[in-house]
Amino acid sequence: MEYTLVVLAAGMGSRYGGLKQLDPMGPNGATVLDYSVYDALRAGFKKVVFVIREDFAAAFQAAVGSKFEDRMEVAYAYQDLADLPEGYAVPAGREKPWGTAHAVRAARAQVEGPFAVINADDFYGAEAYARMIAYFKSSAAQPELRSALVAYPLELTLSEHGSVNRGLCTVVDGCLQSVEEHEMIERGADGLLQGRNLVGESVTLQAEAPVSMNFWGFTPAFFASLEAAFVSFLDAHGGEAKSECYLPSVVDGLIREEQTECMVLESRGQWFGVTYPEDKPLVQARIADLVSSGAYPEQI
Repeated sequence: MEYTLVVLAAGMGSRYGGLKQLDPMGPNGATVLDYSVYDALRAGFKKVVFVIREDFAAAFQAAVGSKFEDRMEVAYAYQDLADLPEGYAVPAGREKPWGTAHAVRAARAQVEGPFAVINADDFYGAEAYARMIAYFKSSAAQPELRSALVAYPLELTLSEHGSVNRGLCTVVDGCLQSVEEHEMIERGADGLLQGRNLVGESVTLQAEAPVSMNFWGFTPAFFASLEAAFVSFLDAHGGEAKSECYLPSVVDGLIREEQTECMVLESRGQWFGVTYPEDKPLVQARIADLVSSGAYPEQI
């Protein structure tokens, strides 16, 4: 069975102020994404599909993709505003991408077996990839439309330099029941974690609450459900200039409709990411520590 890693790397990095995907973070110019692909490769993924924008394809291939072409199958998919289901068109004035669900949809022609989805600018740790491969192997005989999510304790996913947005998971007997987005999460002066829910209410959040960092596992059957959900999204919001169809919302809808069960693979492994420019030195230091400990080679 071929396991594929789909990397969402088409983001603009608006809060960061540039393309985080290509920003060196480790020794010899390694990016966070280099470590992610390396972890996936040694866990057992045989193919990687980078979902990118066509305007920086050459730079991305030279900086990232070329490093792995002799070790695994490397493919590219372009997230294009005009890549829409038949009968739909980009509304006048729309420049913003259609969201993470649309980004995953862009890889539909490149995926044949079970696949994982990650963000390009998040470091998930080797444990996460190993757990996803183990899930794929153990669930091969289960219903075709099945899914999984690697979740982390909220307190391990914060930034010291500003608030973050996170999808808080409700989990029952190891299965995801819902993902609820919360915004402006940060630690208050009293040490408690505070955030705002979707209706704008200020709420206190538990440090150990499992959150989604957009590390998902699917089978190819997911693409048909994704297409149906994206069509419904376009019918409701396709004329808007900035609306986005989010991957967690698609999975949440499938769970509510009892079309899929989503196993939650809880991890206390190292997660870190670069949300703000000020996060970069911390990420560089943590990677340097991992390299010096022997967890990663000097040259990816």
